[in-house]
Amino acid sequence: MDELPIGRRVAYWRARRRMSQQVFADRLGKSKSWVDKVERGVRRLDKFSVVYEIADVLQLDVQLLLGKDPERRPDAINCIDQVEVEEIRAALERYDSISAFFDTQPNPQPLTEMRKAVSHAWLTFQHAKYGVLARALPKLLRDAQAADTAYSGGAEAQPAAHLLGQVYQIASSSLRKLGEHELAWLAADRSIAVSQRAGDPLLAGTATHRVGCALLALGRARPALEVNINIANRLAPGGGSASTPQQLSVYGMLLLQGAMASARIGDGATVRDLLNGAEEAASAIGDDQNHYWTCFGPTNVKLHRAAAAVELGEGRAAVEVHEGIDPEGFNSLLPERRAHHMLDIARGFAQMGDVEKASEMLLEGDRLAPSEIRCRPIAHEVMSDVLRRTRGTPPPAVAELAEHMGVGV
Repeated sequence: MDELPIGRRVAYWRARRRMSQQVFADRLGKSKSWVDKVERGVRRLDKFSVVYEIADVLQLDVQLLLGKDPERRPDAINCIDQVEVEEIRAALERYDSISAFFDTQPNPQPLTEMRKAVSHAWLTFQHAKYGVLARALPKLLRDAQAADTAYSGGAEAQPAAHLLGQVYQIASSSLRKLGEHELAWLAADRSIAVSQRAGDPLLAGTATHRVGCALLALGRARPALEVNINIANRLAPGGGSASTPQQLSVYGMLLLQGAMASARIGDGATVRDLLNGAEEAASAIGDDQNHYWTCFGPTNVKLHRAAAAVELGEGRAAVEVHEGIDPEGFNSLLPERRAHHMLDIARGFAQMGDVEKASEMLLEGDRLAPSEIRCRPIAHEVMSDVLRRTRGTPPPAVAELAEHMGVGV
């Protein structure tokens, strides 16, 4: 891309944004003929004002049009834009790809390759590389849908369904992080049905957890509580057989999500009961594990205890929990979990009126996983609150982070 003439770069990004020359011209206030000449190199772009206007219409950093690296640090642009969201939406809307009656891909990906791709996507999510993941998700969704359809009715039907259920869950979690709550609910709901076909109750349990997360993000706290608790009760340990770490992990995560929903409602007693139940399950496992990509264990329970306190408006209690977390256990968690916690504690300090400490937590979260801080709407809200309540000029590091986040100082 760097060696291409600027006109070719304009054509590339216009096509990436799925704009016709006419639509692009209309948004610029130019003629279609003008756009065509620019893209073919017949007409030169010698005014920076026009180049900046083109970059604005194409929703990208002007440095990319000029064939240079963006002025921002590379991780500052690791979010997803609306174009990528629409590509994920389009993949979810491909009903012909998820029905055996309308199968259009006779040569699906081998399941061994699909497993590698799905594992890589999970790790990408848990390392908070949301921009990278968003660009891979549309193809991964299409491939997983096609494989599920192609292998239906055969010996590999359940493994294919299992992979598709996971991909829907990855999509749901990623979209929820970035504020696309309706799409997150759609993907999570799809995962419920597919997970049941996979014949794995624990996968169905994690799908339920994603549904609960999406419902909570949509402001539907009580249904989120009910759906998590109902399925947690069915997966609860007991019944005369020993519980596996996998079962305890999924069961515990359902309780934790139920606790978050209860906190949103303001039901402190239920929050404590559910957190205590999750703590018992975590103690039975022993240490933090990543069964079914849950990152469940004693440390993650403490992180949720702090997060629930923030939701209840008890910032000081959240900070006290944070200060009691074992550093070794915390450092063993993947970046997304740790940065998410730092964002929660930043909210806790903000509730206490300590904007300096809140700023430190945002900076630490940004160091651990920039996308978790720079891309999430809730982080933008916290940063706006910090800046509004900061007396005088904010520290340079905070001002720089706010600029990367697009939050006005």
